[in-house]
Amino acid sequence: MSNNPLSFDNHKCLDTKASRTIDRADKPEEACGVFGVYAPEEDVAKLTYFGLYALQHRGQESAGIATFVGEQVHLHKEMGLVSQVFNEAILNQLPGSLAVGHTRYSTTGSSRVVNAQPAVVETDLGSLALAHNGNLVNATALREELLEHHCNLVTTTDSELIALAIAEEVNTGKAWLEGAIRAFNRCQGAFSLVIGTPAGLMGTRDLNGIRPLVIGTLGQDSQRYVLASETCGLDIIGAEYLRDVEPGELVWITEAGLTSYRWAQQPQRKLCIFEMIYFARPDSVMHSESLYSYRLRLGRRLAIESPADADIVIGVPDSGVPAAIGFSQASGIPYAEGLIKNRYVGRTFIQPTQTMRESGIRMKLNPLKDVLAGKRVVIVDDSIVRGTTSRKLVKTLRDAGAVEVHMRVSSPPVTHPCFYGIDTDSQEQLIAATRPVTDIVKQIGVDSLAYLSREGMLQATKEDPNSFCTACFTGDYPIPVPEQVKRSKLMLECSIVPS
Repeated sequence: MSNNPLSFDNHKCLDTKASRTIDRADKPEEACGVFGVYAPEEDVAKLTYFGLYALQHRGQESAGIATFVGEQVHLHKEMGLVSQVFNEAILNQLPGSLAVGHTRYSTTGSSRVVNAQPAVVETDLGSLALAHNGNLVNATALREELLEHHCNLVTTTDSELIALAIAEEVNTGKAWLEGAIRAFNRCQGAFSLVIGTPAGLMGTRDLNGIRPLVIGTLGQDSQRYVLASETCGLDIIGAEYLRDVEPGELVWITEAGLTSYRWAQQPQRKLCIFEMIYFARPDSVMHSESLYSYRLRLGRRLAIESPADADIVIGVPDSGVPAAIGFSQASGIPYAEGLIKNRYVGRTFIQPTQTMRESGIRMKLNPLKDVLAGKRVVIVDDSIVRGTTSRKLVKTLRDAGAVEVHMRVSSPPVTHPCFYGIDTDSQEQLIAATRPVTDIVKQIGVDSLAYLSREGMLQATKEDPNSFCTACFTGDYPIPVPEQVKRSKLMLECSIVPS
């Protein structure tokens, strides 16, 4: 989904955003997961269900699946986790040979079922169902343009705007492909899309490829294809990874097979580096290796750049664990499990009491006192955004008996907000943007703190360093962000007053 801070109904979604701001962890919040399958004679609804299940980490607020039988669309979407939204009876009511699925973390628009995806709109060629991961930076201008053309907006998401732009092009007599390509060229920002139509399945990425999208084949039949945000979405259903959808590419999957079209002039790859550091699952493959291997290298490089004199190394479960193991390997300091994660807390709709919130971190992480007592501890995490959760975590370690706590972060300081599909705070709320490391040390209560260098982070990819978006660390945005969008993010943050 989207992270456009210039929400079309900000007054309706402040309460939801406020509660998330109070409780969320010291890291950027998730992107969204998209999934699509073209597989005649297969149960595409169940394939999509399991694909979304594997992509659940990318969004936990709502989930939806749309299937096609000719021009007829069957749609079910609701608030909640994939396992809460769907059951056997519901999946049996979603027939067809083509399906589109989405799991959402909302940032544009409020957390309401009407904003859940796939977004379904009607066209002269039949319905289309669209699932979106990313964010348009020209959403306001595109919305005004569509309203001038008397388009009927139902949701408050920029994802619907893309769908309506395609419909508008199609309704002027263009075929699906031509209409889609013309619509994509009206969109500025980050978008990885899976689009179902009565004629076939589309997958595309923006000209920078900021959000990932991969292609897989199902079984030995080359006519059955799967699109997913990550390769873990292929693995769970036994699909074989074929390749990535390239930046500025449109793939069109029909009974004739898969065809590829280049719709963008001079695409320039800028994959979000946080996909590799944190967002994507460690078992997903990027650049021909698992992200677990990349995160190990981050930890090894971190140990070389910022050594510590300590007794044990621990990671913040789960995302900080690979880097912690790498730190241990390079430093020679033994790795230990010092924190146990409650894996069933997840995203609950039941809010804790104020007393529970103050104890906070215990809901998700519990310390092993006999492991930590009397030890000098290096704790490795993948990022720090605001510092609030880090402070609670450090206090938890000290209360468990740690005599020293040294924090090491396997990414550079986050100093700028993201406008391309990740929910980050405004710059004023980012602790590293407003305070030097010496002040952060005092605020979170550690004995020492060090971040991985930008050079070390990029060298660990073993890829061209210019092929990644690192705007959250540098402020160098590959897609220009309008000033009104930057200002609106600050205005939204200022309107959220924690209780």
